[in-house]
Amino acid sequence: MVRTILPITLTFMLLLSISCSVRNDDNDESSVRLESIGVNKVFPDVSYSRMVHMTYPDDGTDRLFLVLQTGQIKVFSRETASPRIFLDISDRISDEGNEEGLLGLAFHPDYSENGYFYTYYSKDSPRRSVLSRFSVKEEDPNQANPNSEVIVMEIPQPFNNHNGGQIVFGPDDYLYIGLGDGGSSGDPNRHGQNLETLLGSILRIDVTTDESGNAYVIPEDNPFIGYSDTNVRQEIWAYGLRNPWKFTFDKVTDQMWAGDVGQNDYEEIDMIQPGLNYGWNVIEGTHCYPAHVENCNQENLEPPIYEYPRSGGNCSVTGGYVYRGSLLPSLHGAYIYGDFCSGRIWALWYDGTHVTENLELTEAPGRISSFGEDQDGEIYVLSFDKNIYRLEIR
Repeated sequence: MVRTILPITLTFMLLLSISCSVRNDDNDESSVRLESIGVNKVFPDVSYSRMVHMTYPDDGTDRLFLVLQTGQIKVFSRETASPRIFLDISDRISDEGNEEGLLGLAFHPDYSENGYFYTYYSKDSPRRSVLSRFSVKEEDPNQANPNSEVIVMEIPQPFNNHNGGQIVFGPDDYLYIGLGDGGSSGDPNRHGQNLETLLGSILRIDVTTDESGNAYVIPEDNPFIGYSDTNVRQEIWAYGLRNPWKFTFDKVTDQMWAGDVGQNDYEEIDMIQPGLNYGWNVIEGTHCYPAHVENCNQENLEPPIYEYPRSGGNCSVTGGYVYRGSLLPSLHGAYIYGDFCSGRIWALWYDGTHVTENLELTEAPGRISSFGEDQDGEIYVLSFDKNIYRLEIR
């Protein structure tokens, strides 16, 4: 998740927007038009501090599920927006640090049939991250059974920061899990470059229980299957990441996009591919780390497709979604992301080789902890300071 920072007072004008040139997808010659894009506060009865994720099950019910870092999941429909508690595991989690707690939620691709969903949370004594499966109550689709927990995986954590926490079922129906480098500062244990640990990586597992009763199996086409070093963790899909705070799949191309939080100077956007090394802690963004190192060996390291500096109030990238909704047609295909501290929101276009445009769209009030998406592909902005906004044309 985002790093622990000193208290910051940032005052933003509600619904602040700017006119910006964006692509018109209806014109192959890439003509542009001007749109005024901003954020509009929605769901006024859904207001909580420490909101870190919002998602939905693919069951046609038009419900949204909101994850609170403090240990609760709320459920509400877009029409009524009257939230109720779906799951409360606040008595099981540790949120000692600003980056611990209940951090992830993903619904099984067959959720409408089996009622399974997965959570990622922090636990202490010893400190670890826990990936678990829960079940919804058969008699009430808006309430989970807290006693149905099946622990899928536990990952030791040396510190209380850089926990990652995003979990997503991919288009292949496998579960992807984002893990930070284990924390402290600068990756002192070199987890990012160590394939014998799960830390500093994105994992890919099959949550189908095997004949031996294991809670997951490793897909046969994972990139490190058959690797010569038998100590390599074969769950790893990609590595060399510091703290991937939000990754998502493009609904059209199936490409995985990730925002990886930097250490001191740069925030980065990555296109995640299997088996690649994204460089931490040899590089931060495209630059040698630490900054005083003039030359570092970047051979076989995958650079980000885009980076931005820590200036003008920026401090921590929050990854978002490739826009596939209908309210903002000229943003179709753009990757929407933001910064936790500054509240800035950008749209980035990538042609498969280069970033062709990166435009600041607007600023959101408060600190952007996460983006959310509904079943129509519209994008929401979650403020760590209580409110939910939607990206709209003004």
